[in-house]
Amino acid sequence: MKLSVHRIACLLAAGLLATGAAQAQSALDNIMKSKTIKIAIPTDYPPYGSVDTSMKPQGLDVDMAELIAKKMGVKVDLVPVTSANRIPYLQTKKADLVISTLGKNAEREKVIDFSAAYAPFFQGVFGPKSMTIKSFADMGGKSVAVTRGAMEDQELGKVAPPTTDFKRFEDNNATIAAFVAGQTQTLAASGAVAAELLRKNPQLNAEYKLLLKDSPCFVGIAKGDDKLKAKVDEIIAAAKKDGTLDAMAKKWLGREAGDLPL
Repeated sequence: MKLSVHRIACLLAAGLLATGAAQAQSALDNIMKSKTIKIAIPTDYPPYGSVDTSMKPQGLDVDMAELIAKKMGVKVDLVPVTSANRIPYLQTKKADLVISTLGKNAEREKVIDFSAAYAPFFQGVFGPKSMTIKSFADMGGKSVAVTRGAMEDQELGKVAPPTTDFKRFEDNNATIAAFVAGQTQTLAASGAVAAELLRKNPQLNAEYKLLLKDSPCFVGIAKGDDKLKAKVDEIIAAAKKDGTLDAMAKKWLGREAGDLPL
């Protein structure tokens, strides 16, 4: 039986699509077969990812990577990445997953898939444990160190009482230095900046007070790796239910993970 050129082309296309689908679905199988999962993590953005004095990676994202590997019963190969190359590493199979303070937006969703959220990434108000601040109304009459024009400056400006004493500085270092020196009573900053500050300055006896804006972190997964995505979502759901996510966020960010989106 003779086949037309059109018929042959259709069969070839169908075969290629089937092969592509099989390859896309094989990521989890390959990981389980090799007993190793390659996970991209940051090493230049504490407290999500950095290195200790022995150059060992540490941080919230590192803990999450290790948790996923442990729950899958495989070894984790931590792959350091930057903000610029983390998605390309996923697309070129240099990493099976990206756990690197990755936020979800429409542009990124065109090229990669995302798990459920595993950790908060937020801007907030921080102050002494002895100071009662339960709502933005409590900021009235209090001084706050904030970086001029930063997201936290804009967000706090929307909700703080007119009597709030804003002390604006030109960069994060100056803002932090002012709070550490006692020039202001409170600090408005990203959770990452504040967590590192509080870890290095325990004498401040400060803590997280109020949430300004939340932009949670998601695990990045290559397009079409549906079985792997389902497995990661399953692990995140269990960790959310048993309090593991809250514990990790509390350890590294000073606040619980809270109600994270799917």
